[in-house]
Amino acid sequence: MAMSLEEVEAAIIAKANKSPKPQLYIKDFYKCDSERKPREIKNIANKLVTKGELMFWSSGSTTMYARPDRIKNEEGDSGVN
Repeated sequence: MAMSLEEVEAAIIAKANKSPKPQLYIKDFYKCDSERKPREIKNIANKLVTKGELMFWSSGSTTMYARPDRIKNEEGDSGVN
């Protein structure tokens, strides 16, 4: 049975909270719902950025996703690069 949009969002947020590193690649979220295509997962993750549940984080060469509170705790600043 396919997961609902809310279940996928919750799985992505849980993954972002439990991951050993605060920043995650979009591919790290693909296993949250293996039945969805990668583009669908990316759209859901981007929607979570719009909602403020996730934020974009840039290493300078790669854009990653992170929970805003985890980035602030790790970097000790506003988390905006």
